[in-house]
Amino acid sequence: MSTREFLILTGMSGAGRSTVAHALEDLGWHVVDNLPPSLLPELASEMSKSEASVAVVVDVRGGKFFDALSSALVNLKSAAIDYRLLFLDATDQALVQRFESTRRPHPLQSGDRIVDGISRERLKLEELRSQADVVIDTSNLNVHQLEKRTGEIFAAGMAQALRINVLSFGYKYGIPVDADIVLDCRFIPNPHWVPELRPLSGLDDKVFNYVLSSEGVSDFVASYVAVIEKMIPGYLREGKKYVTIAIGCTGGKHRSVSIAREISNQLNSAEGEIAISAHATHRDVGRE
Repeated sequence: MSTREFLILTGMSGAGRSTVAHALEDLGWHVVDNLPPSLLPELASEMSKSEASVAVVVDVRGGKFFDALSSALVNLKSAAIDYRLLFLDATDQALVQRFESTRRPHPLQSGDRIVDGISRERLKLEELRSQADVVIDTSNLNVHQLEKRTGEIFAAGMAQALRINVLSFGYKYGIPVDADIVLDCRFIPNPHWVPELRPLSGLDDKVFNYVLSSEGVSDFVASYVAVIEKMIPGYLREGKKYVTIAIGCTGGKHRSVSIAREISNQLNSAEGEIAISAHATHRDVGRE
């Protein structure tokens, strides 16, 4: 079976499309930037002549051309052309800071403020975001971290396995906008109140062992992993091959990091007909 992929890359202006496009090129993908959406079916047909995976960057810079994206996606489905839709997002604050740092106007800003352009774009892309197979929140990712995330998802081709990002976070910093599933582990005793553990994080084995040895935690993790494993065939039937499971505690430093590590470890060691590639990432470690 061919592992060739057809990816449509879109999202908010300033959310990192150029970084992801360059990372895909480094992985051997053929990247087409700012293609009029009406040409997507034709490009997909041309893919049969090449073994390279193709990514197409489509965004609001296309003006009226971009408005044809919805109908182009319908045409792809009607023609039974398999594609994946990657949407890059970020908070308004992060996007404003990026535009201000580059001193470039937002493409939908006109004579108004940057935040007005962002608001118009978010409204315009709302339905498209809901259709995305993969959403990446780049608010707290630098260029190198975003390149790494891109490699984790696309290096071996999305058809190879279900890829699961187990993401730890702190509720006080907000729930990740790209989470498919959110798990609250604030019921677990908090290492923050243990003086010798407070300065450490869940990346340290002392904290990890403390959290996992708390009463009922091991059984809880095993039960949750079992639930995830039952969901996996359904995800693949629906064409969803990348899932973000967000694990939250108060500050995203101790409990959520430890639980994310353990869930990732157990998913990777699971035996079954469906290949799983899980990795743990920690959004808020070092943020306090």
